[in-house]
Amino acid sequence: MEILRTREELTRWRNAQPEGAVGFVPTMGALHEGHLTLVRAAGARCPSVIASIFVNPTQFGPQEDFARYPRQPEVDADLLASAGCRALFLPTPEIIYPPGHATSIHVEPLGHELCGAFRPTHFQGVATVVAILLNLVRPSAAFFGLKDYQQFTLIRRMVADLVWPYDIVGVPTVREADGLAMSSRNRYLTPEERARAAHLHRALRAAESARIQGTDNAAALEEAARAVLTEGGIVDVDYVAVRHPDDLTPWKGQGAAVILAAVRLGKTRLIDNWWID
Repeated sequence: MEILRTREELTRWRNAQPEGAVGFVPTMGALHEGHLTLVRAAGARCPSVIASIFVNPTQFGPQEDFARYPRQPEVDADLLASAGCRALFLPTPEIIYPPGHATSIHVEPLGHELCGAFRPTHFQGVATVVAILLNLVRPSAAFFGLKDYQQFTLIRRMVADLVWPYDIVGVPTVREADGLAMSSRNRYLTPEERARAAHLHRALRAAESARIQGTDNAAALEEAARAVLTEGGIVDVDYVAVRHPDDLTPWKGQGAAVILAAVRLGKTRLIDNWWID
């Protein structure tokens, strides 16, 4: 696997690949099985797979965990190579945001709803860095985990609106045995917090059960999920919301829905979602 650190090295590698052959997996590192599933999904579709590791400072708020976000590039590189990755782009902030950088991307109103209401600059940072990475790598397809469904929806909207020729592919969430979505931040949880964290997935499934039993009111589905969170000792809840899966507009009681939630356990913020069809 080649390690690419500059824009010039990345361009040389990309120009050597056949058109339509490159699958891209952008990450912030601290890789787990969820990330490797993305790499394997890209490899099943594209002959050449490239990943990036970049802890993007612009998507972290002032009181968030940028400084302590886990960084293990050597370990991650070995994991990527074992999963079939052909190249790794490993830039510094100065490579992504060179002197004079002055442009950012806003996808509204979605960027300030749900997680965006609690992290006001987060999705501006996400959209901007993904735009830069996509245009540097120029993949035929880019692969994102559906655990962050709002991020996936926002990136898909950005690419469609700007008429970029990149296929944005969502890959189903990889979960632990008790249903907790795999996340780099799970390592922050204490044993007691980790036990309570399993109730997040159970809460989303409770909303699904309520829908199967005939509930067609978004507020009632959200309340079913909140009740399970409370029973499980998860009381610091940013939001529980039932939305339309295509664009995350409010769900009107018919057709498929997705329920999304964000909670806090100690200093750790967890997100998850579940389709209700």
